[in-house]
Amino acid sequence: MTQSTATTQFKYVDYLWDQETADRIGEDQVAQFLYRSNILGADLRITNYGGGNTSCKTIEKDPLTNQEVEVMWVKGSGGDIGTLTRSGIAGLYTGRLRDLKKVYGGLADEDRMVGLFNHAIFDLDSKAPSIDTPLHGLLPFKHIDHLHPDAVIAVAAAQDSEQVTREIWGDTMGWVPWQRPGFDLGLQLEKELADKPGIRGIILGSHGLFTWGDTSYECYMNSLEVIEMASAYIEQKVKEQGSVFGGEKIKSLAPAERRAKAAKLMPLLRGLASSENRMVGHFTDSDTVLQYINSYDLERLAPMGTSCPDHFLRTKIQPLVLRLQTQQDVSDSAAVLDMLRPAFAEYREGYTQYYEAHKRANSPTMRDPNPVVIIYPGVGMFTFAKNKQTARVASEFYVNAINVMRGAEAITSYTSLPRQEAFDIEYWLLEEAKLQRQPKEKPLSRKIALVTGAGGGIGKAIADKLVAEGAVVVLSDIAEERLKEAHATYARDTAAYAVCDVTDSASIEQAFDQACLEFGGVDIVVHSAGLAISKPLEETTAKDWDILQNVLVKGQFELAQHAVRVMRGQGLGGDFIPIASKNGLVSGPNNVAYGTSKAAQQHMARLLAAELGKDDIRVNTVNPDGVIIGSKIWEGDWAEGRARAYGITVEELPAHYAKRNLLNKIIRPEDIADGVYALAGVLTKSTGNIINVDGGMAAAFVR
Repeated sequence: MTQSTATTQFKYVDYLWDQETADRIGEDQVAQFLYRSNILGADLRITNYGGGNTSCKTIEKDPLTNQEVEVMWVKGSGGDIGTLTRSGIAGLYTGRLRDLKKVYGGLADEDRMVGLFNHAIFDLDSKAPSIDTPLHGLLPFKHIDHLHPDAVIAVAAAQDSEQVTREIWGDTMGWVPWQRPGFDLGLQLEKELADKPGIRGIILGSHGLFTWGDTSYECYMNSLEVIEMASAYIEQKVKEQGSVFGGEKIKSLAPAERRAKAAKLMPLLRGLASSENRMVGHFTDSDTVLQYINSYDLERLAPMGTSCPDHFLRTKIQPLVLRLQTQQDVSDSAAVLDMLRPAFAEYREGYTQYYEAHKRANSPTMRDPNPVVIIYPGVGMFTFAKNKQTARVASEFYVNAINVMRGAEAITSYTSLPRQEAFDIEYWLLEEAKLQRQPKEKPLSRKIALVTGAGGGIGKAIADKLVAEGAVVVLSDIAEERLKEAHATYARDTAAYAVCDVTDSASIEQAFDQACLEFGGVDIVVHSAGLAISKPLEETTAKDWDILQNVLVKGQFELAQHAVRVMRGQGLGGDFIPIASKNGLVSGPNNVAYGTSKAAQQHMARLLAAELGKDDIRVNTVNPDGVIIGSKIWEGDWAEGRARAYGITVEELPAHYAKRNLLNKIIRPEDIADGVYALAGVLTKSTGNIINVDGGMAAAFVR
C-alpha cells in the first residue's frame, strides 16, 4: 500500500501520518482505521480523551451463510480513540443496523434502539456499541471520523453557526442543528448527505464534526484539512478583533508564586470538594487557562457552561469561580476556609436547583453537587475527580471548552446548550447505565500517599502496594536518580516524585507542596527513609548518633508536623505510619544508637496517636526485622556489623534471620508493605498500635 505524502502544510493541527508504519500495516482496513484513530487522538486540539469516535467498513464472510456481507467496525462505548485497540471496537452487520430504521419509533424510542444494536453484532468479541453507532452506520463511506476539534466546535457553538459554516467551506460542508446523539441524529446525517451529495463532511451544531474518505489516509487528510480551515478562519477573526475575552482584567502572579499559592490552597479546596466523596486533584496554569480566567469576559462566559456534551459530562455544567483576591494570603487555613465555605455552599445550592428544575420523572438520583472545575483568577485552574486521570482529563476538557469559547467569541458570540438539553445529557439513563458498569473501586482509591525512602527497598515496595490497591503515591528520597528509576515503573497518573532530605525542614515542605500540586493533598504518610549503623558503644561516634536521630526521629517529627497541617486543612483524617524496627523493642549488642532512635520513633507514634485522634488521624507503627533481601540498609557496613555481633559471616545472615523467628520465614520488603496496607486500608479504626512483621520474635511481643 502506498500513499503520497501530505502536500498541505498544517499550522493548527499535527500531521502525524507515518507512511512506513502504514505500509507495514498493509491492506488490513481495520488496522488502518485503528492507526488513524490513534494518531488523531494524539492531538488534543482534534479530540480529547474519550471524545469522538471513528469507524471503517469492510467486506467479510458471514459465518452463518458463507455469503459476503458489509461489516462496520466502530469505537465501542467508553473507549478512547487515542489508545483504541481491536478489543475496544464493535463489529456490526451494516445491513442489519440499517434495517433498524424499519422499527424505529421516533425520539421517544432512542434508549430502546441502543439495546437493539446488539442484534446487529457480527463480531462476538465486540465491545458494547455506543450511542453514536448509527451515525456511522447510516452513512455509506468506508472510513468515517466523528471528532470534537476545538476550532470546529467553536464554529458549531457560534451564533449563526450555519451561516459561518457556509462562509468557511462554501457548499462543501453540510450542517445539522443540535440534537442529542442517537438514532434520529443518524437519520439527520443521512438526509443531509442525500440533500447535498458530494459534501466532504457535516458540522453538528454545538457538538462536533463528521468527515470521511474511501481510505483511512483520505479520511485522515479530510479531517485535518477541515479542522485547519476552521482554525485559520478563527485566528484571522482574532487578529481582526485585536483581543480575546474582552482583554486582561487581572494580572497573573509570577509562576513560582502561582504554584506556591496553589500548593497551599489545594488541600483546602480538596476538603471542601470532598464533602460527599473523597476527590483527587489536578492543577494547571497554562497560558490558555490564564488568558481566560484573567479576562473581563470570565464573569459572563463561565456561568454559561460548555457546549459540547463530552465537555460538560466531565466538567459539570459550569465552574466555581473563587472570589479570593490574587494577593490573598492562603497560609492561614482557618481564615481561608471561612471565605471558601460560603462559595462552595452557594455552588452546591445552585447545582441542586439546576437538578430540581430540570429532572424528569425517571431521572437518576442527583449526583455529587460539588464543583469539578474551580477557577482562581491570577493563579490557575483546579479540577477534582475520583482519581488523577479523571481530574486531569476534566482539566483538559475545560481547556477545550476555553478554546471553543475563544473561537466562537471571535467569530460572532458563544452560545451554550440550553439548560434542559444539558441536563438531559448529563442525566441520560444510558449515561447512568455506563456509570453503573464501571468496575468497583479499589480499597485505597481516592487516597494520596507520600512515602519517604521510596527510591528502592522497603519504601519502593510500600509504594508499589499502595498503588496496586488504588492509591496515588508521591515517591520521596534523597537520591534523585533512584527516584527517577522508581517513578518510571508506574503508569501515568498513579505516581509522582519529589527529592526530599528528611533532615531538612524546607525539603520536607517542598515534598508536601509537590504532593498537593500533583494530587491535591495527602492522606497517608509513610516514613520509610532510614539507615542503620551497628557499632559497639565505644566505637559509636556523635556523628553516628546525630545522623540516626536526624533521619529517623527528627525526620519523623517534622514529617508529622507537615502531614498534620495538610490533613487538618483537608478535614478528611489520615494515616501516619513510621517504619521502625524490632530493635526498638528488643535489646541487643552493638546497637545503642540505632535501637534508641527506633524506640524513639515508636514512642513518638504513640504520643502522636494520643494527640491526633480528635482529627481522625491514625498513627501506627510497622516493625520489620531481618529484611535482608531487597533492603537498602543491608548493603555495606550494617550487614557486616550485625554479622560480627552474631559471630557469623555476612553470607550467613539471611539464613540466620529466617531461622530465628517462630515461623521460620524469610521477611521481604513486600511483607512490610502488606503491614502498611493493613493499617491504611483495613484497620481503619486502629491507632497507637504496632504491627510486628518479623515472622514472630517472642522478645519483641508488645504485650
